[in-house]
Amino acid sequence: MPGYSARIAGNPYIVGSFACIGGGLFGLDISSMSAVLNNNAYFVVFNSPGPTVQGAIVASMPAGSFFGALSVATLADRIGRKNTVILASIFWIIGGVLQCAAINRGMLVVGRIIAGISVGIASTVVPIYQSEITAPSIRGRLVSMQQWSITWGIMLQYFVQFGCSYINGTASFRIPWGLQIVPAIVLGLGMLWFPESPRWLIDHDREEEALQVLADLHGNGDRNNELVALEFEEIKEQVAFERTRGAKSFMDVLEPSIFRRVVLGCSLQMWSQLSGMNVMMYYIIYVFEGAGLTGRRGNLIADSVQYVLNVAFTVPAIIYIDRWGRRPLLIIGATLMGFFLCLVGGLQGRYGAWGSVEGSNSPVWVITGHPAVTKAIIMCSYLCVCSFAITIGPVSWTYPAEIFPMKVRAKAVSLATATNWIFNFALAFAVPPGLSTIAWKTYFVFATFNFTAAIHFLLCFPETAQRSLEEIEEVFAQGHGFSAWSISRDVGRRNLEDVGRRAVDEKGNAPEKP
Repeated sequence: MPGYSARIAGNPYIVGSFACIGGGLFGLDISSMSAVLNNNAYFVVFNSPGPTVQGAIVASMPAGSFFGALSVATLADRIGRKNTVILASIFWIIGGVLQCAAINRGMLVVGRIIAGISVGIASTVVPIYQSEITAPSIRGRLVSMQQWSITWGIMLQYFVQFGCSYINGTASFRIPWGLQIVPAIVLGLGMLWFPESPRWLIDHDREEEALQVLADLHGNGDRNNELVALEFEEIKEQVAFERTRGAKSFMDVLEPSIFRRVVLGCSLQMWSQLSGMNVMMYYIIYVFEGAGLTGRRGNLIADSVQYVLNVAFTVPAIIYIDRWGRRPLLIIGATLMGFFLCLVGGLQGRYGAWGSVEGSNSPVWVITGHPAVTKAIIMCSYLCVCSFAITIGPVSWTYPAEIFPMKVRAKAVSLATATNWIFNFALAFAVPPGLSTIAWKTYFVFATFNFTAAIHFLLCFPETAQRSLEEIEEVFAQGHGFSAWSISRDVGRRNLEDVGRRAVDEKGNAPEKP
């Protein structure tokens, strides 16, 4: 009996999306902190943290995530993709319990670091798992659901926080922090009924199990299905080829053919953070207060609209990412975000001045007496978030998970995701002091990052949509390191006869054994 449900494996959308709960954990964390930034009970328990201390508390989670992401390089290859997801859920439960029970800053930070390790593991291994078990025609759609699950986590947790904000005392933040544990329990138990990655099974000489998993995933249990046979042969061919190049090690990522892709994966995750999206998520209360939006309830409502838009505008990307392709979404998204951030910074600079807001002991660059400008800044913030949700957000998880060969996939994706978390950490720590010192100029810094990213995407990122993970190898074999637009979308396409012919040719050209 297989260690999974064949019925679940036979539904591509269930098997490809359930692990996304791991991405939702990251979303839960984002709004679990953003919603307490004007909570009086939180200030009392944790001794009214100022901008630098609050930045450190927020940054403790991505700090843990950095190390969690790097650990996947070993864990995913050693214990498998499925078991690594289950391990992530265990870490989250431990971290969630500590945060919920925290009585001082130290205990809160430790809980967030442990929860961060979970998020780092999950955010790395889930896209790998999804990319290895889904068919090429819908791979982008399902891997991009990682981003959608993040947006759902942000929104749901925020509404829980909103509801609990009417409670007096520490329950106003302890209840939401405690409820974060529930999705992790569902994820850990639910994964017991899901299959292991067939690529990992073949790489560990469990070919019969891998063939059956592929049959259940893509052929309704039929081992002779053409797609099943094609993918099985492609995977075996790729694994056999990689084994001829020696044992796996971290040095493999420095090979010229691989290092280019490592740079692309890491830089994409870097640009996704430098886009300024997390400023609009972690510190949206600061952004709207600076725009002149006053009143706790009014701010919470305006924030919640942003989170709803984030969820809604990720849906078109999920549906059409495999049709539109990765490159256009990246280029257009970075350009639009840069434009809207320039508008926010320009309006802030023209109409704002140093002042103060209720609940803050530090000076704040704030707009007063200009309600139309306040509404314009809020609208530009919404449009900035929508631009990210429909473009860079989903692609930033899809692209790194599909561009690496099996031999280095876990290691390379862990490096890319670790890059995401190290920049997340830096920004979480630096943005509150930045907003309190250079104020509106902060938005122009992020706008510049976006315009630079758009140029990088245009020059260096080849299209990968609608190809199997093995066919993507031929895309990068074309070269064009700084003219990615030159690579045709037909490069790499193969059928079963092509795979068989290539295998025969390679066997015929192989040197005879003495």
